Amino acid sequence: MPGTTLPTYTALHQLVELIEQGPPVFVRWSRGPEADLEGSAVSRDGLTGMKMPGLSATPLVFEEWAKDLPTTVWVARRLCDYIHLRDDDQGSADVRPWVLKGEETGRGPDNEPLVRDVEPVAWIAESVIAEAEDVVARQRGAWGPLHRPARFGRGGNGGEG
Repeated sequence: MPGTTLPTYTALHQLVELIEQGPPVFVRWSRGPEADLEGSAVSRDGLTGMKMPGLSATPLVFEEWAKDLPTTVWVARRLCDYIHLRDDDQGSADVRPWVLKGEETGRGPDNEPLVRDVEPVAWIAESVIAEAEDVVARQRGAWGPLHRPARFGRGGNGGEG
């Protein structure tokens, strides 16, 4: 990975086109492919610390049940699912979204795919996230990231993004 330069998607329509064209892709909020893929390339369960058999990621695959939904809304929602990893006080300015391909090898504690044999595709620019947030904000229903009861502490999600 060192020295590899990934392209950067700067508009939401670029991700929409990628999803509509073909092979399943995922988005991951982290410090990036170099940090994630050095060593064992696995995520850890935030609650127990156990290693999982792949990297936690959000699928951008368009689900059959949502076929009547505009692809832009689907992609925007999926991009915003784990945005709290950047925004909460456990997050970091170094945490950014990136697109990857790989083989789904199981499910993490939030029922998120665990991906192995990861191939980085592109970074996702902040401008894309701003577009996605605007699309989500225009939807009628209430929605937000997964919340845990306060008695469980600040551990926000069961796995790492």
